[in-house]
This record gives sequence, structure tokens and C-alpha cells, in this order.
Amino acid sequence: MNTQIAEVKEKAVGIRQKSKPIEVLIQASLKELGKALPTHLNAERLGRIALTTLRLNPALAECTPESFLGALFQSAQLGLEPNIEGQAYLIPYTNSRKVGNEWVKVKEVQFQIGYKGYIELFYRHELASSIDMQTVYENDVFEFACGTENYIKHCPTLKNRGEVIAYYAVAKLKNGATLFKVMSKEECLEHGQTHSKSYDKVKKEFDKNSPWFKDFNAMCKKTVLIQLMKLLPKSVELQKALAMDNTTKSKVNIDMFNVKDETNWDEEPIIEIERTAVNE
Repeated sequence: MNTQIAEVKEKAVGIRQKSKPIEVLIQASLKELGKALPTHLNAERLGRIALTTLRLNPALAECTPESFLGALFQSAQLGLEPNIEGQAYLIPYTNSRKVGNEWVKVKEVQFQIGYKGYIELFYRHELASSIDMQTVYENDVFEFACGTENYIKHCPTLKNRGEVIAYYAVAKLKNGATLFKVMSKEECLEHGQTHSKSYDKVKKEFDKNSPWFKDFNAMCKKTVLIQLMKLLPKSVELQKALAMDNTTKSKVNIDMFNVKDETNWDEEPIIEIERTAVNE
């Protein structure tokens, strides 16, 4: 028993020592963070959230401090709180970097936006009225048309709804416009297979720790929501969010939109967290 206690203590001390460089960097950067924050976020609060995230996810302590801070600055600029109610996430990954003539693997932090973060950004738009997302099942009454007479009609059945066949998102604007995006289950799956690094193209399956494997329904909702966002009148915040989602940046700037993405993933997430884009 004493040996087990000693091992646990040693591990905890090791994690703490690894996280110190990042913690020091966060504390030293609070002033700069404050310049990047919108009015509804406080730099000290964001700093506390970052330190809590670091302690709850030990793999982040193994990442480069610069990439952690870059992800934090991106979250700060968009006014999204990382790992709070699914708005945004700081995800540890293995990145490939070229050092001299050789490629080396480096643990870095990627910034990802959850679908609740996109909903938050939508409602900040001056034209935003309402937004909704739904899952369509085979026994639901579902019709839609595109073109000059576009519409959606969805009447969910109360029981025995059958298999999932589609997803859609609808946004209403204050100027009276209504925009929507519909994607079949197959279209969402194809999107995940094309864009997710957790899809094994040899085995033709998602890794068991992938959010696409664990919560396919939620990932499809995020996918259709992002496609809808591309159709909406763009606010500056929304344009930047679409550009900064799923990026890694090891430099900081008051406008993180202008910092180059350094992502070059060749491996899966280092650990399983609650869950990359969504846990809905």
C-alpha cells in the first residue's frame, strides 16, 4: 500500500513539474491576454480556467508552452471559454515539425471550437434572431426544397422513429431571412472521413477514441452547423472563428487571425477528453 501511495505521489509531482513552465507563461501573459479579450471576459478568469484545464488534462503539460498559449489566445480573442459548456477546447496532439533536414514529433495544443461556441458567436451577430439544429429519423415526416421556394417541414414521430437519416440547421435573421442547411447521414460520414485525423484510411474506420466514433450524432450536428455558418452574413468574429477552428499556433498576437496555422497532424489525439468538439 505504501508503495502504491508513493507511486501516485511521484506521478502527481511529475505532472506538476511539467506544468510549471506553462503556468508561469500564463501568469506572465495575463496583461497581453487582457488586450485580446472582449468586454465580457476577464483576463484573470481566463487564466484560472486555463490553469484548471491544465490540471484536469495532464497531457497538456507535456505540450509546448507556446502552443498552449497560442490556443488560449485564440479562445480569448473569440470570447469563448475553453472547456466550459462545450464552447471551445484545448486539445493535445502530436504534431510533425521539420527541424533541419529531419521531421520530428512534437506534442502541441490545438484550438477547437465546439458547436455551442458557434451558436454563441451566431447570437452576437447584429442580424441574429434564432438558430436551431435537429436530427431527422426515417419515420419522421420530413420534406425540404431548395431554390426560389425553399422550405423545411419536419414533424417528428413520438415513438418508433427508426434510424437516423439526416441532420439540419436553421437560422432566422432579424431582416426576415431564413437560411438552412440539410445534410444526409452519409454526407456527414463522408465529411468526417475526409477531414478527421482519427479516420484510418487503411482500416476504413474511426479510432475508438475519436469523437466521430463515440458521439457520431453530435459531430454530425457540428458539421451541418459549420456548413450553415458559411452561408450566413459574416461578422468579423464568425469569419475568424471559421479560420481559427482546428489550428495550432505557437506565436501570439493581439489579432490571432493573422498568425499562421502550424498544424501538420500525423497521429491521433494523445488522450481522450470530454469530447473534442462536442459532448452533447
